[in-house]
Amino acid sequence: MSKLLIIDDCRMMRLYLRRCLEKAGHDVAEWVPGSAMEIPERIAELSPDLVLCDYQMAGANGATVARMVRRADPELPMLVITSFQEDQMEANLLRLGVRRVLGKPIRHEDLLQAVQEALRPAQLEA
Repeated sequence: MSKLLIIDDCRMMRLYLRRCLEKAGHDVAEWVPGSAMEIPERIAELSPDLVLCDYQMAGANGATVARMVRRADPELPMLVITSFQEDQMEANLLRLGVRRVLGKPIRHEDLLQAVQEALRPAQLEA
C-alpha cells in the first residue's frame, strides 16, 4: 500500500481524490499548507510515496510547491492537478520534476493510471 499526500486548498477536491485513492487501496493524507515554506517539514514528517498537488492555491502555486517538494526529497514523485493547462506551465512543472500534469475535471480512471505510473520505479536504460 502506497502512502499518498494530497496538497490542495479545495475541500471538495481533496474529498474526491481521497475517495478515489482509498478505494484503490492507498493510504491517503490531506494537507493545506499555510505557507509553501512548511512543505519540506511536512514531507519529512509524513514520508509519502507520492504527492498530488493542486496548481492554484492561496499562497502557493504548483511550481512553488514542486520546488519545496524537491527540497524535501529530490526523488519523490509528484503529480499536479489544474483547471487550466498551458504548454509553458506544463513544461516548467516537468522541468521541476513533476511526473505529470492532470487537467480538471479528472476522471477516476485517469487519476489511478497517473498515480500507478508515477509510483512505478524509474526503469534503468541499458
